[in-house]
Parts: sequence; structure tokens; C-alpha cells
Amino acid sequence: MTRALPAWLLLLGALVMARPALGQAEEFTLDESGEWVLERAPAEGSDEAVMNEIAALLASDQPAAARALADRWIRAHGDSDSPWRPRAFLLRGDALAAMGREFKALFDYEREVIQRFPQSEEYVLAIERELGIATRYARGLRRRWLGVRILGAGDIAEETLIRVQERLPGSELAERAAIELADFYLRRGDLELAAIAYDLYVANYPNGPNIRRAMEQRIRVNVARYKGPEYDGSTLIDAAEQARAFARAFPAAAERTALDDRLVQRIDDALADQMLAGARWYLKRGDRPSARFTLGRLIRKHPGSPAAQDARAIMVKRGWPVPEDEPGPGGGEP
Repeated sequence: MTRALPAWLLLLGALVMARPALGQAEEFTLDESGEWVLERAPAEGSDEAVMNEIAALLASDQPAAARALADRWIRAHGDSDSPWRPRAFLLRGDALAAMGREFKALFDYEREVIQRFPQSEEYVLAIERELGIATRYARGLRRRWLGVRILGAGDIAEETLIRVQERLPGSELAERAAIELADFYLRRGDLELAAIAYDLYVANYPNGPNIRRAMEQRIRVNVARYKGPEYDGSTLIDAAEQARAFARAFPAAAERTALDDRLVQRIDDALADQMLAGARWYLKRGDRPSARFTLGRLIRKHPGSPAAQDARAIMVKRGWPVPEDEPGPGGGEP
């Protein structure tokens, strides 16, 4: 049985199977069994040969040896004008990541490749590596301190996920970073930022692979942001409109998850409760005109809600005519 390749090794495949910056042919390819096969041997002792040797060490699960070889090459050529410098730094970062030292690998990816060689083909690969590390940090991986993973890395994840979107707007990597950032805020419990991030995803990637989940999650987030009848209900209004949009786009999913007219009705009832709480507050303060206006508006706007029944009872008890008994057209407000 073929052993499954580690995630970092699959990422490496994208590098070694790509055409080198100097226009050389591929050196290693994966055969059907998942083994690396050398296609062509470059001149012995050349920079290209060293890069291939580092890649081969990584492919054979020897990251420490790969890092040592990359270190030697970088010490000898770090200040030169060799076109292999971005490849060397990227490979050293890959070796560090494979050794579980992904935070240190970020220095090679960010400072040595992305910032210094933005025109190289390694530029996008380095951003992809950073995205992979940021995703792991966003999902709970901690940084090492004295060899133990005890340091939180959420701030690094957040910053990196934002940078990916800024550097490659509209790309597949940016799309992945966008949904990961929104999910990160949700897991962290920052509902306001989560709502903003899901909104941005829906706006920027209307046909993205995660559009349904983003639309669904922003509804749930906005409902969760509502703190009760005594607080602002604007997030519920947003959620109701988003639920209608979700039901139009994904009717089967909306029905299965109850994010359809049933949710809109529950939101309508919650908004009615908020208006009833406001009317009672006016009554407590002795502001009868405001209380009467609010109760009447509640009945017209949310006629079928439980709160509307309470509002009618309050108006009848105080001798105020309820809206449906008043002359003029009835029905709810627009």
C-alpha cells in the first residue's frame, strides 16, 4: 500500500514540478505510486544541482539535512546575484516547516522571498506556504516556546490571512484566506468582525466555492449578535434580509437548515418583542403618547406576533383604540 504523502510534501511537489526560474526542465516528478523520480541530472556541483539535492532530501523526508544544505548554500551565496537565491530561501523555509519550526520558516517566506523577490516564480509559492501556516495557526496550532507549543498564534494568523488577500486579490489563495479569516473570527467569538468578513467574502466571491457557507454563517452571526429586546435590533434586520437572499440562492439548503421563512418569522417576532419592550419603557417613564405610538406601530408592523397580542391587551386596558379598530386602511407597514 502506498503511504500517504505529508501535506508539506504535496506543497513541495508544486515547487519541484514547476519550471525553474532559469527555464530549465523539471528535475523531479511524482510517479503513479507517489515516489519521486529524477528526470534529468544537472551539471554536478552547479547551483541547480544543489537545489535539486535539497528538494530530493525534502522529498525523502530528511528536512534537517535539507536545511543544513540550504544553510551552506545561502552562506556562500546569500549576498550574490544568483538567480537561485529565492529558490534556496523557499526550500529552506520548506525544510524548517517540515521540522515543525513553521514560525521560523515564515521569516524565509516573508522577508527573504516575498519582500525581496516579488517578480520571482517563488513569490506566489511563498504566499501559498504562508497561507498554509496561517490556516494551521487560525485553527488552533500554537507556536513553540522552549520546544513546547504553548504560545498563541492568532495574531500571526490574522495578519497573514489579511496580507494574502492584499497581495493576490481575486486569486484562489485570496479566496481561501478570506473564508479562513471569517471562520477564525467566528471561532474567536468576535462576531462583529466575523459578520464583516463574511460580508466581504459574499461581495468579493459571489461564485466562490465557499459562498453557501459564507451566506449561511453571516446569517447565524448576525442573529447571535442580537443581545435582546433592550438592545439595537439592526443586526436582526440584516439577518432577515440575508435569510431571504439565502433562500432564493439555495432553497433546499435553506429549508434543511431552517434559514428560510421560519427564521424570518422568528426574527419578526424578536423585533416585535423589542418594540414592546420600548413601549413598556415609555409607560414606566410616564410618556403615554410615545407608548401609544409604539404599541400601534408594533401592531401594524408585526400583526401576527405574540408581542402584538400583548400590545393589543395593553391598549384595550388603557382605553386606547387599537389600529385595526381605527378608521382608514389596515394592514402592516411596508
